[in-house]
Amino acid sequence: MAVLQMQRISICGLKKDRKAILEKIQALGVMEMNQIAEDEEGFEKMDTVNARQTFEKRAQAADQALAVLDTYVPVKKSLLSSLEGKKLVSSGEIARAADEKQEIIRKANLLITKSKEIAEAKANIQKTENQIESLTPWLTLDVPMNYEGTKKTALFIGTVSAEVTPQMLYDKLAQAEPVPDGTDIQVVYSDKDMLCLTVLCLRKDAETVEEALRSCGFARPSQVITNTPARQKALYEAEIEKLNKGIKEAEDEIRGYADSRKDLELVSDYFRTRAEKYEVLGTLPQSQRTFVMSGYVPRRYVRALSKAIEEKYDCVFDIEDIKEDEEPPTLLSNNSFSSSVEGVLESYGLPHKGEFDPTTIMSFFYVFFFGMMLSDAAYGAIIAIACYVVLKKFPRMGEGMHKSLKMFMFCGVSTMVWGILFGGYFGNVVDIVSEVFFGKAVTVPALWFIPLNDPMRLLVYSLAFGVVHLFVGLGIKGYMELKDGKVLDFFCDVVLWFAFLIGLILMLLPTDIFASIAQTQIVFPPVLNTIAKALAIIGAAGLVLMSGRENKNPVLRIALGAYDIYNITGWLSDVLSYSRLLALGLATGVIASVVNQMGSMFGKGIVGVIGFVLVFVVGHTLNLAINLLGAYVHTNRLQFVEFFGKFYEGGGKPFEPFKSDTKYVDIKEEN
Repeated sequence: MAVLQMQRISICGLKKDRKAILEKIQALGVMEMNQIAEDEEGFEKMDTVNARQTFEKRAQAADQALAVLDTYVPVKKSLLSSLEGKKLVSSGEIARAADEKQEIIRKANLLITKSKEIAEAKANIQKTENQIESLTPWLTLDVPMNYEGTKKTALFIGTVSAEVTPQMLYDKLAQAEPVPDGTDIQVVYSDKDMLCLTVLCLRKDAETVEEALRSCGFARPSQVITNTPARQKALYEAEIEKLNKGIKEAEDEIRGYADSRKDLELVSDYFRTRAEKYEVLGTLPQSQRTFVMSGYVPRRYVRALSKAIEEKYDCVFDIEDIKEDEEPPTLLSNNSFSSSVEGVLESYGLPHKGEFDPTTIMSFFYVFFFGMMLSDAAYGAIIAIACYVVLKKFPRMGEGMHKSLKMFMFCGVSTMVWGILFGGYFGNVVDIVSEVFFGKAVTVPALWFIPLNDPMRLLVYSLAFGVVHLFVGLGIKGYMELKDGKVLDFFCDVVLWFAFLIGLILMLLPTDIFASIAQTQIVFPPVLNTIAKALAIIGAAGLVLMSGRENKNPVLRIALGAYDIYNITGWLSDVLSYSRLLALGLATGVIASVVNQMGSMFGKGIVGVIGFVLVFVVGHTLNLAINLLGAYVHTNRLQFVEFFGKFYEGGGKPFEPFKSDTKYVDIKEEN
């Protein structure tokens, strides 16, 4: 339950050791680079842009080659393969890939080239198929498409709209001056859109015939070839066959490099880490013989980092505490249970410098409220067991996914406990099955009470849990103010509010309104009633007088205090928000009961059993999915809006250490 304390580490060493020291820091992954000696006289930065871009291009080439292999030699993966995480390899394997990097990159470029050849061949096939399609109407033509006739005759090959008939063309030719004699029109192909035809005439009438044809929309074909259409089609088909053969050969050659997948992954990550190193190297201030680097390191790792650097290299290792005006990055440190909900806190915002880390306290409330909202023992068991199995089966999954699944596992256990307390096992499935299929109703008794039978009781407890949650938030605010030495703020902003709220609650409990809601009458002794009124009056008066204490104008000060008292409506709204614990808990039980009732409508016998099982599986799967999402969303809301609203600001910058940010493998450092 803490934010790890950061220290600023500065290292000044010999320039010849800068790459080796940087690689060691990258391997350890405990230091966030933050250079401060950028404007020192005698220091300048090294231009590493070209080298970094070269490494990035080679990493991209390996990535592209892997994408080619995934296309033509896909690896069979299970549905949960995304949870497997990165493969763990030794630093020796990375070193081997580095030694063979030229050969591996050659293979990568070859795979990329073959992939481009296949793409070009497929494009050419498509183009050739389009050309064949355009030749199809002319296949019966026994002369080349560019044939123009003999010395005495002229031949026109082309198309007109289907609306134009050969007779209309003859009529148009008859109107020409002079009238061409002996013109012959032959239809080669026709469909609903066009006519493909040939027009034969005497050479002396060629211009007249061509002019008449153009006036009717005659157009020559777009593809003019020196062969007959049938012959040209055969040539095109042969070309397609040749291209397909080339594609198959290229694909077979690509498949022959399937065993190079691991080498490509290793060399991709090798060049990726090199690019990252050179990116940082370009930010280091350097003189002719020395260099300086600076950054943040969690205090717990400083000694290990110092030992790893100073024992091997001649350098100055300087350790400084964080300055007052310096905002270091934030790194959380919590136990196994609480760390599972760190992702929830991070989605809202990490604590800034000096702020309290609420993760541990929030984690108990989070799991508590989540289970209460879902509150079905069978659903909880399914969630907990499923998450536990996945966590055990895929131990190398990503850190974020690991935390989320662990959180849902704990939430599943909480759901199971609440389900036992409320007597919910797939709703009331035990009652329905025993009554419909065995003729005698059997009920599993609730360890506490059944919410569907006593919803007002659950409402009272929901609001009570909400009050505790809010009071804890207010208490954390008081702790932070005491920690910062703000005793007056602690008294005015926390103690007075506690007095006012507790007084109002104690005044509410013996009233008839509360008795009608809780269905029970609470009677306090007169002295406790007097104490409740005194607390409420003292708290209200103190808030009116002290809330605007920073303002010296007495009238405005009291007005601001009265406005602060009005914030009691906000507290009432926050408390009522916890009624969603009742709403979601009832929703889960009601929908589950409806599903069971629907399944029982098929009656007894084989048909009844089959119908019940189908409705049961589909209905409860949907119910679990919907209410699981609802419980997650609304539990987050209770933390973000109601709880954090009382004390938490957030806004811290996450700790981003310089480390090997690999894509395919994790590197195991060897002693």
